[in-house]
Order: sequence, then structure tokens, then C-alpha cells
Amino acid sequence: MAEWEYIITNYSYMGLFFILILGIVGLPIPDEVLLTFVGYYIFLEKMDFWPSIGCAIIGSIVGISISYLIGKYLGSAFLKKYGPKFFITEKKTDWVQAKFNNYGPLFLISGYFIPGVRHVTAYVAGMSTYHFGKFACFAYIGAVVWASTFIFLGHYLGGKWTEVEVFFSHTTRYVWGFIALIAISAIFIRLKKKKSI
Repeated sequence: MAEWEYIITNYSYMGLFFILILGIVGLPIPDEVLLTFVGYYIFLEKMDFWPSIGCAIIGSIVGISISYLIGKYLGSAFLKKYGPKFFITEKKTDWVQAKFNNYGPLFLISGYFIPGVRHVTAYVAGMSTYHFGKFACFAYIGAVVWASTFIFLGHYLGGKWTEVEVFFSHTTRYVWGFIALIAISAIFIRLKKKKSI
């Protein structure tokens, strides 16, 4: 808690913005815990709701776009050389590549909810020469849903926001991926049904 309180107290919205960029590009920052803490600060009325949401979403969008561009222009050779320094292993990249090939747009959205995977998804999209417009459409929707979800969660939990950190430490990325894919798939199915009516 102390590190997030220091960053948010001293750097406020700009601190949130830049930390999310760095976390999504690949630094080992527990972004979900940070966002939940911001929601807690909104609960305490130490931060305002809309500026917090705005900075979180824009920071996420900038970070995921940088990751895509790194993947597109520097490619797999760059990731193999420098990826392990940011906990981006070849095994993790291969896992994301397989899921990306199978689910594409769904994985761009749901990947945000899988710790340690969201930035790799963007690298893989870039390396796969996935069209930027299509990437942006789904990845930016994911940024809005992801950032808003954890800020709302922190606000809802109030003083119990630290339970999120404990929960994340005991939850594997596979469980999160399964939950996220089910949730996003349900949304797409519902939208398709509405269109067909």
C-alpha cells in the first residue's frame, strides 16, 4: 500500500498515467492493485472519479499502443534478447501466440484481465502484422473495460480494497483467462443475438 500511496499522493493523475504506461509495456507492476487503490482513493474523496478513469484509460491505451509498435517494428528478435528482463519469456510468448491465433479480437480484450499477458498480446499482434486499426478497435475497448472495472472495484470495496491484492496472488493467469474469455464471449453472443432480432 505504501508505494501506491506515495505515487498517487505525490504525482496524482500523472503518476497513474505514467505507471500504467510502464506496466502495460512490460515492467512488473501490479496494475490491477494500483487501479483498485485509485478506486479506494476515490472512495475516500482524495481523487475525482472522471479524471482518474480518463488518465487510467489513456495510460492503458498509450502503453498497449507502444507494445504493438515494438512488436511490429522490432519483432521477435528484440523480444528474445530483452524480453526475459521484463519477464517476457519465449514460453509465454508462444502461449499468447496460440491463444491470439485462436481467438484474435476476443483475446485483445480479455488479455487485459490476465496478469503478465496483456502487454505480450500487443507484442504478438504487432509481430503478426495485425492491422493497427483492427488492433486499436479491440485493444482500446479492452483498456476501457479493464481500467474501469478495477477502479469501480476499489471504490465498491472501500477500505477492503487490499483483498484484491491477496486474491491476485492466489489466482493463476489460466483461471483469469478462462473467466475473461467466458465473459467476453457471452457479450459477443448477446450482441449477435440482438443484431439478428
